[in-house]
Amino acid sequence: MRDGVALLDLPEASDEEANRACVALAARLRGRRTLGLRDAVPGARSLLIVFDPLRLSSEVLRATVDAVGTAPEKEADAGGEARRVLVVPVAYDGSDLDELARAAGISPAELARRHAGGEYRVAFLGFAPGFAYLTGLAPELHAPRLRVPRTRVTAGSVAIGGPYTGVYPDASPGGWRLVGRTSLRLLDPAAEPPALLRAGDRVRFASVRAEDLPRPALPRGDGRGKEPRGAPVLRVLSPGLAVTVQGGPRASEGLGSSGIPPGGAIDPVSLARANALVGNSPDAAGLEMGLVGCEIEILEDAVLALGGELDAERNGRPTPPETAIPVAAGDRIRIGRVRRGVWGYLAVSGGLEPPARFAPQPRLSAGDLVSRPAGSAPEGGAAPSGGREAQPEGAIRLRVLTGPEADTFAASELQRFLGSDWRVSTECDRRGLRLEGAPLAHLAAPEIPPSGTVPGMIQVPGGGLPIVLGPDGPVTGGYPRIATVIGADLPLLGRAAPGVVLRFAAVTMQEALRARSSSSPGVS
Repeated sequence: MRDGVALLDLPEASDEEANRACVALAARLRGRRTLGLRDAVPGARSLLIVFDPLRLSSEVLRATVDAVGTAPEKEADAGGEARRVLVVPVAYDGSDLDELARAAGISPAELARRHAGGEYRVAFLGFAPGFAYLTGLAPELHAPRLRVPRTRVTAGSVAIGGPYTGVYPDASPGGWRLVGRTSLRLLDPAAEPPALLRAGDRVRFASVRAEDLPRPALPRGDGRGKEPRGAPVLRVLSPGLAVTVQGGPRASEGLGSSGIPPGGAIDPVSLARANALVGNSPDAAGLEMGLVGCEIEILEDAVLALGGELDAERNGRPTPPETAIPVAAGDRIRIGRVRRGVWGYLAVSGGLEPPARFAPQPRLSAGDLVSRPAGSAPEGGAAPSGGREAQPEGAIRLRVLTGPEADTFAASELQRFLGSDWRVSTECDRRGLRLEGAPLAHLAAPEIPPSGTVPGMIQVPGGGLPIVLGPDGPVTGGYPRIATVIGADLPLLGRAAPGVVLRFAAVTMQEALRARSSSSPGVS
């Protein structure tokens, strides 16, 4: 699947048996705290395991899985914690309630009664942070998703999507059919874990009048940890198009089971080079800027450095690239366009306050203050050795391992995927890159039971055009996965601007592991 990613499937088991077994195995694996094991993410009938292959070999991982076993969950998981039953108050006034009731041949009140009368089980989380897929929906209430998803669904919306029901934890796009709403907070970045619902939990809905919905609880924090924040080091004067605070991925935190993607800088190599210039650790948080930079005011003496190819001015004077830049309180820094690729970075000595624990990170706005972590000190660093890093010229070659659903495409289509030029469309962001080219043909329906995904995974929806998932992509997905970009080449996704051509080359797992060890992205 990918170096550092394993997928467990139980083809002989029923959907429910497979899901129960995967939920139980995920809990047991997390309880063992095995060195190098990063996450275990249940899907509808599979388990995605994320690990560091330089610390945990696939052979040891397989032995660990065999040791804990794949028996279905019982009343208590491997840690002895009894499964919870949560009651969710719902006002049944959703915009799709009447239409769904007509399609089912019942009244809206009867649909609400049947929906509230069921007992549901959390099969897995995905799509968005804290979004739980609940099984147990009465067959007569099953409803197809919207052909055109809504651009915004209100937080707390209770919805039906195919055989599942669920609650949108936060405002987001979505194509499920809305039947009601709740005031219950399902995602709290300061909680452990941040998602209220966990795989294996039982859920009941209680019908209430809209005026009787409880007042929503306030979040306990923003998920940035318990350490006090340092003093602000910069103020945003003009935010550009897409400026966020990004550091290393959150994969080691094991938040995928809460539906939270790993996040982190989309071009970690450029961020690491900027951090090296100011004496920071490679994954210290900095400003990530998409296409266009920003203008900031310095509030505290520091040392800055840029990552990527950007034009910048300090108090109206050009600054040299690949250089540590001492700045003083009151200085103004203006960063222009990203001259190659999409993403550029600004590192600050001592780093910036790490981003919140769940993606997507909010974009910075004019007037926002950004702080260093408490106790950090500005100290300049040396330029990274090896000279300026080679940048992609023309097409970008990405090495891939074939995906778990590669066999759902004819051999000729798989070869066409590998032998074609794919152009990055304008629909590209931190969630993923949509590609343009001649659509691929599926051998079967272009849907799979929702299963775990990782950055670099390439899905092929019904339209036949591939999508390469980014660091803020969904944790689970329901489209066939034809291939996955190897770990060593993931940083190249940050250089893939709209119009750039991508070429995919299949490699073996051994080649992928060697490339990870040498950290040598493949650039043609």
